[in-house]
Amino acid sequence: MPDHAVLATVADQPGILHGLTKVLAAHDANITYVDIVRPLDRDPQVYLEFATERAIETVVADMRAVAGIKSVEPTPSFAKIYGKRIIIMGGGAQVGQVAMGAISEADRHNIRGERISVDTIPLVGEQNLAAAVRAVVLLPRVRLLVLAGSLMGGDITNAVEEVRAKGLRVISLNMAGSVPDAADLVVSDPVQAGVMAVMAVADTAKFDIVRQEKRRY
Repeated sequence: MPDHAVLATVADQPGILHGLTKVLAAHDANITYVDIVRPLDRDPQVYLEFATERAIETVVADMRAVAGIKSVEPTPSFAKIYGKRIIIMGGGAQVGQVAMGAISEADRHNIRGERISVDTIPLVGEQNLAAAVRAVVLLPRVRLLVLAGSLMGGDITNAVEEVRAKGLRVISLNMAGSVPDAADLVVSDPVQAGVMAVMAVADTAKFDIVRQEKRRY
């Protein structure tokens, strides 16, 4: 079914989300993503991505008729604008170097029509990193995680094994600790790790991370 996205500006009151999703259900739409934005200085907004065979103009018109809806506008989906996401986390120096490689490589593929975005978060501490790794699978459109640091193990390793079991691919820098043993791929050079991360998710690349699983470079 065709994919669509809308951004609704709404009143801050109960029942708004129910009203919008009720309209989508009436049009046999399959909701694929929902986000609620609550700015401090203006009305809340609800962003929805969905697939339906019905005409988007009809769906939007019915949404605008819901009580409490101030405006509804079709918009390009996050997948079309930002595309696939790569998350890089760990020590600040290593994260920066991985990001350098990933951003440079993503630019090459995005020029050819891809949409790949790179997100980073410098973090220290076993529990902080383990919690962040587990939370990655809750984020939309994430295709791959890069762990960049000099020492990672313990509960971080457990978290890596958990997210890999859920289908997330993980690249690790060659570091001390047990995380490299749990990752899909281990790369010594941080810039090269960023390049390989983008190549692994790009449709315009020939690199297959599955064929490289458990190898070290």
